[in-house]
Amino acid sequence: MNRLFAFILTAMLISNATPAKAVEVQEIVSPTGIKALLVEDHANPIIAFRIAFRGGSALDPDGVEGLANMVSGLIDEGAGDMDSQAFQGQLEDLSIRLSFSSGMDTFRGTLTTLSQNKAEAFQMLRLALTEPRFDDEPVERIRSQILANLRQKSQDPDSIAGEALFRKLFTGHAYAKASDGTTESVSAITAGAMRDFVSRRFARNNLYIGVTGDITASELKQVLDDIFGGLPEQSSAWALPQADASLDGTVYVTDLAVPQSAVIFAQQGLDRAHPDFYAAYVLNYVLGGGGLTSRLYNEVREKRGLAYSAYSYLSPYDHAALIVGGAGTANERVPETISVIRDQWRLAASNGLSTTELENAKTYLTGSYPLRFSSNGAIANMLLGIQMEDLGSTYFERRNSYIEQVTLADVNRVARQLLNPDSLTFVVVGQPAGLDDSQ
Repeated sequence: MNRLFAFILTAMLISNATPAKAVEVQEIVSPTGIKALLVEDHANPIIAFRIAFRGGSALDPDGVEGLANMVSGLIDEGAGDMDSQAFQGQLEDLSIRLSFSSGMDTFRGTLTTLSQNKAEAFQMLRLALTEPRFDDEPVERIRSQILANLRQKSQDPDSIAGEALFRKLFTGHAYAKASDGTTESVSAITAGAMRDFVSRRFARNNLYIGVTGDITASELKQVLDDIFGGLPEQSSAWALPQADASLDGTVYVTDLAVPQSAVIFAQQGLDRAHPDFYAAYVLNYVLGGGGLTSRLYNEVREKRGLAYSAYSYLSPYDHAALIVGGAGTANERVPETISVIRDQWRLAASNGLSTTELENAKTYLTGSYPLRFSSNGAIANMLLGIQMEDLGSTYFERRNSYIEQVTLADVNRVARQLLNPDSLTFVVVGQPAGLDDSQ
């Protein structure tokens, strides 16, 4: 077992045996103006950094789709005067976890280190962001891994369905791009394109930082300048238009010879800043977000045995907001599954929720919230989120009150206004009985 993982596990077991305490969020500003949110926790000698740059794979230029994803796999494969072997070897020797990932709207990094190795860990994060090497050997190795993953995804019904849904919903918009790229686009990505990505996209004006663990506010102020002070002040200008999703109730079918079809669907959602977001959040929990207790799960699986699971979730992106859901079901039962989902949407829109459903949802959503504070990394991720959504440093204290304030009138009004069974747009990947190939 990796030494850091073993230490973290032991530390969590120890800390979980002690009474929970209130989480104090500090707003930190470095001498040069770099901002972060910090939760100090000196019970265990562990520090977690979570960072994000606004702007993700949706900004990949045409012809090199997958650029952000490929950069995320390579900036920790050698930096500064360390080649890939030396860089990865030092991470392993010092039990430092460093990784990067890209999404449609963000490029993210994670760093977790023991306090005793913090100087080296911070230096390695700095080098990865400011001096990545993109040497030939790791570039071709990571490219091969990505191409292998693309081949695997090309035969996976769920992956095919997810990408097809966004192509259909966002035709002509950057959200329609394949985030991981295609075989052709990934093959075309050069080291020069990746260096250009880093120079244009990594900048202090679009940087968000969440830190948790064994570090003081005064120490963090200097560390922020040490790690991020070498980044450009401004990223290259970019803008994406709001995406108007094409939600017309169509059922699109992609033929794939599998015994069980992947079904995914979407309709219009609410922006994270919308005043009705929390009412929609509670509504979705009852409808499809509550796992074994949700209406979709009970109707689709428990009562009819149509699928192993059925679910929905709110999906607010920077330039579009959706409610997304899905199920997996036998080919011959796909039409019935779609019909049941539409019926549940229609029933919720017309009749709303019951008082019992509302109270049970609020009890779970507020009661389970403290479980999210289970580790330094989890808290750091949450700190990142509240910055990017501009929720304020006191959000942890206020969040449950937003849920508790949702009334039955609120949630049923939102259900009537938001849920539209006729606009539910489906993508089915498989060989569903009674449905034509529409793609």
